[in-house]
Amino acid sequence: MIWGLVPVAYLLGTFPSAVMVARSKGIDITAVGSRNPGASNVGRTMGTAWGVLVFVLDGLKGAIPAAVGTALDEPVATYAMVAAAVLGHMYPVTRRFVGGKGVATMGGALVVLHPIVFVVLLVVWLVVRKLSGTASLGSLIIAAGLPIGVALDGAPAWEVVATVALAALVMLRHADNIRRLLRGDELSASHASSRRG
Repeated sequence: MIWGLVPVAYLLGTFPSAVMVARSKGIDITAVGSRNPGASNVGRTMGTAWGVLVFVLDGLKGAIPAAVGTALDEPVATYAMVAAAVLGHMYPVTRRFVGGKGVATMGGALVVLHPIVFVVLLVVWLVVRKLSGTASLGSLIIAAGLPIGVALDGAPAWEVVATVALAALVMLRHADNIRRLLRGDELSASHASSRRG
């Protein structure tokens, strides 16, 4: 039965949090800033509070499947549902497979599965964002640190491998950000549109 919830998790992942929140303020988030429908772009464009709201909503898309799988004591299926939710967020069939970067959705799952690792990586992200001025660099660093943190938290080998795959997906979705970082023209985390507020 639980494996039948994997496509449900994917559909949950397609919920367009950033698009709907921005639209409520008359903004097309796919046409401003980095054009990415995610929490970082909403935060840059509309302000930190709105970015946090989208982060929480996107996080719930990962937390709910993780909580359901954990409650049913099905660890492998839990990761399958989490991966489906992340893929739904990144490649939503409802939006021509153009979605967000998956960081918040993966983070939401981590709150349930490895809360201490989540707190540590959140602190790392905040510090890197503050020092570098770019949210994407922080996202890439915590993606790289995810499997390390899970391994240090005592997870079995298969779970570490699963988090390596999830981290690789997140990094793949950040390919454009990586190129901009290498060129030195990545959008600043503090950059905001004139429509902010």
